[in-house]
Parts: sequence; structure tokens; C-alpha cells
Amino acid sequence: MARLSETDLILNKDGSVYHLNLKPGNVADTIILVGDPGRVHRVSQYFDDVEFEMNQREFITHTGKYKGKKLTVMSTGMGAENLEIVLIELDAIFNIDFKKREPKKEPKQLNLIRIGTSGALQEDLKVGSQVYNNYAVGLTSLMSFYQLKQNDFELKVVNELKNKLNLDFLPYCVKGDDQLKEQLAFDMIEGNTLTTPGFYAPQGRVTRMDSTFKNLLKDLLYFHVDDFWITNFEMETAALYAMSRMLGHKAISVNAILANRIKNTLLQNPNKTIDTIIKKILDRL
Repeated sequence: MARLSETDLILNKDGSVYHLNLKPGNVADTIILVGDPGRVHRVSQYFDDVEFEMNQREFITHTGKYKGKKLTVMSTGMGAENLEIVLIELDAIFNIDFKKREPKKEPKQLNLIRIGTSGALQEDLKVGSQVYNNYAVGLTSLMSFYQLKQNDFELKVVNELKNKLNLDFLPYCVKGDDQLKEQLAFDMIEGNTLTTPGFYAPQGRVTRMDSTFKNLLKDLLYFHVDDFWITNFEMETAALYAMSRMLGHKAISVNAILANRIKNTLLQNPNKTIDTIIKKILDRL
């Protein structure tokens, strides 16, 4: 690859990456990703110590140790577009020589664990459940700008979903990392998430604006390919899985189910479930 220009990879005057404001050494190679900046402390409060902190835009980073293991927790904000920024800049910190502006010859593989919240799409998925997303299907256009490789099954899923919803673009589908699943989420409910480009109409909600997809929830509820069913909604996982695949990193996403969209039920004490997942993940890393 040719030398990266100053506009392809923008660095701040202190040598940190542009959006995250982080430099090599600030981040561990095992990173917990949360959407809400306020959730960073919910993770780092369990650390033995916090040796580094950075607050930049919606991206808050704490690096420290948990039972002697160096870890980082970082907020990404909401949406696939934010995940793109986070993944590109995290990868650059480890795998691009900032002085030469060239990729390193031996890339470093990162472990990326998203702890998020989600709404259930299947009636039997109770609020308060802990779900590991085996596959993530992206309804965003982000991957139209990248050359993502998908296997035959993943392509079958997205082509059938495109036809089912009469979309004018092709979604994408990516599987999470099996090794991290066995290590961290072996006792969680296995599901498949739909990553949407918004929270309201893209997830079947209607307030004061009409939705293009009048029967979205019903169509998604009954959509399946063989034994593959969509179990939940959120806004980040497909981007995480897709970009991790392209960059050579390991990634999984686990979610606390806060609402069941079919039953119209809402979890009244979400922090209890979120904290349980956080502690479980930390103890297994």
C-alpha cells in the first residue's frame, strides 16, 4: 500500500488519531465497546485501577487493569457511521506506523467486545435476557463503500431480505467470532441482530411521520432463511462485525434486551441487567 497522505489518515498535533485523540500505548489490545459515554464508568468502576483517560466528543476512553489484565473500555456513540470511525482509528493505532505513514508488516489482532442494549423482535425473547449475536445483518449503506467478502449463506440471507422488504440496496450479513463466543458468551441466548440506520422508523416505530415500511415489524418477525431468524434490533453490531472481518480482528456483540417490540413490554430496571453482563464479561476475559 502507498504511503498514507495527511488527509487520508489525519493526526492531531500531538500525534494522536483525529477523532479518538488516542496514541499508541493508550489502548489495550482487548477493548470493550459501549454506545453510551455514561456506560464507560459502569465498566471501569470494576477495574483495579484506571491508568489512562481521554474524553473527546462522544468517544470516552478508560484504560486500566482488571485482575491484572490490561483492558480498555471506550464509548462509540450511536450508529454504524460512528463504528466506522472507531474501528479505523483503533486499527491505525496498532497497525499503521505513524512516522512512516505506512501499514506495519505484521498486523496486530484486536479483541473487540461490544456490550450494548437492544429490542427483541421475537415474542419469546424476554426483557432482561442476555443475547449473543451470532450474525449481524446491516440495513445501512456503509458496506457499499467497502469490499466486504461474504460467504454463500450470508449472501443468501441478504438477498432474500432485500426481496422481502423490497429494498433498493443490498444489506450485508456477517458472523461474529466463534472463539470469543465460546470464551465469553457460552451461556447466553444465541440470536441474530438487525443493525438499523435509525431508532424510530427503521425499527418500526411511528411518531408524527409516516413510515415507508408499513408492516416492517411483521415482515421481520416472520422472515427467516432455513433456521436463521432475526431476534433483535440495534444500531452498531453489523458495522463492528463487518469491519473487524476486513481488518482481521475478533469481535462479538452481547446485548441486554430492554424491550420486546412484539409484546410491547419494557424492562423497568435496565442497569441491573447491564451490570450483570459487564461483570460476566470482565470475569471471563
